[in-house]
Amino acid sequence: MSIDKTSTPPEDGAVANTEAAAGAAGVVDPRLLVREQGFAGYLTEFKRKMKAGDLGSLPVVIGLVIIWIIFQSLNSNFLTAGNLSDISVAMVGTGMIAVGIVFVLLLGEIDLSVGSVSGVAGATFAVLNVTHGMNEVLAFVLAILTGAVAGAVHGFFFAKIGVPAFAVTLAGLLFWNGLMLKVLGDNGTINLNDGLVSKLTTYYFSDVAAAYGLALAVTVLYFLSAFFANKRREAAGVPSRPLSETILRTVLLAVVSFAAAIVFNQYKGLPLAVLIFVAVLFVTDFVLRRTAYGRKVFALGGSVEASRRAGINVDMVRISVFAISGTFAAVGGLFIASKIAAANQSAGSGDLLMNAIAAAVIGGTSLFGGRGRTWNALLGVLVIVSIQYGLALQGVASPVQYMITGGVLLATVVIDAVTRKTQKTAGRA
Repeated sequence: MSIDKTSTPPEDGAVANTEAAAGAAGVVDPRLLVREQGFAGYLTEFKRKMKAGDLGSLPVVIGLVIIWIIFQSLNSNFLTAGNLSDISVAMVGTGMIAVGIVFVLLLGEIDLSVGSVSGVAGATFAVLNVTHGMNEVLAFVLAILTGAVAGAVHGFFFAKIGVPAFAVTLAGLLFWNGLMLKVLGDNGTINLNDGLVSKLTTYYFSDVAAAYGLALAVTVLYFLSAFFANKRREAAGVPSRPLSETILRTVLLAVVSFAAAIVFNQYKGLPLAVLIFVAVLFVTDFVLRRTAYGRKVFALGGSVEASRRAGINVDMVRISVFAISGTFAAVGGLFIASKIAAANQSAGSGDLLMNAIAAAVIGGTSLFGGRGRTWNALLGVLVIVSIQYGLALQGVASPVQYMITGGVLLATVVIDAVTRKTQKTAGRA
């Protein structure tokens, strides 16, 4: 007995399901078409990112180039090797503090105590090492631990007690500033000896191989990281950058890195401060982007409740993030103390807090949490210090510098808010 396969037509629902399945199978992520379409594909991808408000660090880089062009046109000494080298060393103290701020901002929170914590760390080292004669390495470690403990205390009150981060770190700003004044005593200033901390900003690797070696290491590490990341994404069947784009990005990084190396070697050589800062950026970026802990930090910035339901220990992550912020505030404070060769009562005050937060935000870290990289601290602080040095060369007074830096910060925050709205409209947030 034969069966007539055409005698029973499929039901309407089956037809609909079949067509839907075919349609789903035909959907292709537009990012996968970039390689096939060549230059046209990259142009389409750029337009897509423009509409979605996802340009990454490109606006900051363009802004930095414009700033340098303007100041160079006003004063031919701005782009000299000596001035650029001084800028790179001067930015490290604030940049270290900004790295810690990036971690806090990824949670969608704020830490107003970092300036005072940096000051108390510098004072702690000076008193222990200079006044009491403690071994400088031990004094250095204890000063950093002071910052870590201060940050952990803030995190405890925020995570366990429920005090808003703004309030607890504002209280910390006052408390740690008072402790710094108490530690320094009536004299108020302790000059640092020519030792470990002093060399943080005064030591240069005069051998030209040091600067070129760092440039080569940065380039190679970036390429290997990007290459193997793309391999993992391809193996998982998710969109990845084509090899040609990875090579192009690597070449651009190599140009920038070796240009910086040439500038350093035209002056005193590779600054130790820059070497340490770059190493810190690589390590912290790896932690945030390649470890389970980093994914937890980003998850909390996206949704605390969803993170809690996923089994993340929200309280411990919050406490650890504020401890990290305090630690980098202490490290930054030691670099600042090294720069002025002293620990004094004005440490951690003035525009330091504003500049550290502004550096993270200007570099591209979102104030709303969940988006940012520690490399943003480098770009942001480079913009701020470049503005400061450029205005100083023009003889512009500090009040005007504050206003201009504040205007740049406001513009960045506005761009961040508009970008967030654009991403929501595009369905990406």
